[in-house]
Amino acid sequence: MIAQTVISMLLIGVVIYAASERRRSPVVALLSITAGVAGLYFTWTPDHATQVAIWAGVGRGVDLVLYIWVCISLIVLLNLHLKLRGQMELITVMARSIALAEARRRFSEKGPPPLQARPQITSAGGRVFPRSGRPSR
Repeated sequence: MIAQTVISMLLIGVVIYAASERRRSPVVALLSITAGVAGLYFTWTPDHATQVAIWAGVGRGVDLVLYIWVCISLIVLLNLHLKLRGQMELITVMARSIALAEARRRFSEKGPPPLQARPQITSAGGRVFPRSGRPSR
């Protein structure tokens, strides 16, 4: 009974969060709400999960839920991996663009920028370090 209550509270949290995020990502919200409601249903009626598992060719309802959870987790991990990879490619393109623009700007000028325009490095104590890295007196 305690496990059912804890699992139900977690699933209700998932459903509430998915409902609040439905404007940002409606498909993910719909799938999350559906999975949360199905999880709540099977949490409180495990015999029905076993009947569905037998119909699907799996021995127990717990096994079916575990298999489905593993599949969903793998899909989510793949999705996150692809998004992170896309972000890294975008960051690479942006860094290259910035580097090329900076190189064009430096070559278009006649000389390096004046020393006063370069930022000074300061320590936590407020001492100013010139570009050489040694403390100034």
